Amino acid sequence: MNILKQKSREELDARLPSMPWYIEQFINYKLPDLSPASLVEYMRDYEAFLNWLMAEGLSEAASIKEVTLLELERLRMESIDSFRMFLSTYKEERNNRTTISRKLSSLRSLFHYLSQIAEDEQFYPLLKRNVMAKVSIKRTHKPKDTAARLEGKLLQEEEISQFLTYIRHDYGQEIAKNKQATYSYELNKVRDTCIISFILHSGLRVSELVNLNLDDIDVKKKLCYVFRKGKNDDTFKTPVYFRQDAIVDLNQYLALRETRYKAPRKEKALFLAIANGNKEGSRMTKRAIQAMVLKYAKRFGKPFLSVHKLRHSFATDYYLQNDIYKTQEQLGHASPETTQIYAHLTDKTMAEAIDRRLEQ
Repeated sequence: MNILKQKSREELDARLPSMPWYIEQFINYKLPDLSPASLVEYMRDYEAFLNWLMAEGLSEAASIKEVTLLELERLRMESIDSFRMFLSTYKEERNNRTTISRKLSSLRSLFHYLSQIAEDEQFYPLLKRNVMAKVSIKRTHKPKDTAARLEGKLLQEEEISQFLTYIRHDYGQEIAKNKQATYSYELNKVRDTCIISFILHSGLRVSELVNLNLDDIDVKKKLCYVFRKGKNDDTFKTPVYFRQDAIVDLNQYLALRETRYKAPRKEKALFLAIANGNKEGSRMTKRAIQAMVLKYAKRFGKPFLSVHKLRHSFATDYYLQNDIYKTQEQLGHASPETTQIYAHLTDKTMAEAIDRRLEQ
């Protein structure tokens, strides 16, 4: 099991005993089809909903574990509308439209299971009345809208090489008067360049990057082997190509990985960091990689850049040279519909490229 999935499974196992028996049954039903991370999000949504029911007097339970099926059956549409309002306005729980839709969708999945799939000992549905069946959830992720939000926030064409050059050289010149920052930069610039270059030339997700081990890399074939998001088969890693442009940075990092990061023999992780107080390197965390990318992006004048936007930058460039199905496979999208955002992004990119040629 990959590192992040293992942590999510541990969190899932820790949260499950505090849930009502019927939610525990639903989670176990979903476990073969959904990743532990997705189920943890479901659990958080259910926890928030059940706590809200108790706070509003819609349940007499003393704890969320004691909320009954009968109390769910008695809910009215006004209650669901009130919960939706709570999610959008209450200070500590304020969410955007996408998050609210996701939370309502997870509730609808639970209620559907209880009313249509799960049965009691007399073969009747566990939930006799499903109020969530009346709830309409508007789609919030239209490819064209997503593309519009990304416009101007990605690296395009020469900006990719400019950003990598900035990390290799220019960033160091800008922080030269700060001794502590300079020391950290000189120690990690080869690794940092390698990580960002690898994302920009493969389109990996940060979770896939974090889980990479040394033996997952085949430099000769320009392949890496990753656990793809949403796939629960822990015995199979998907081969993903990376571009020739990533190889120089990768080889430079591999040449110093063991000595600079004092990697113990048992450490299989590709990308390492030495945490404060430790003498040996260990696997970089997702948060550390995200913070590292943001540090360089801000200085580069692109404060909106993130690991995921680097992935978008690769995908936009890749789609210009390939079709939607090859792009879908490279990115590991479950549906080509998700990949359609790059069709909208590249329309604008190609128009701008034509305009530049006409001006020359």
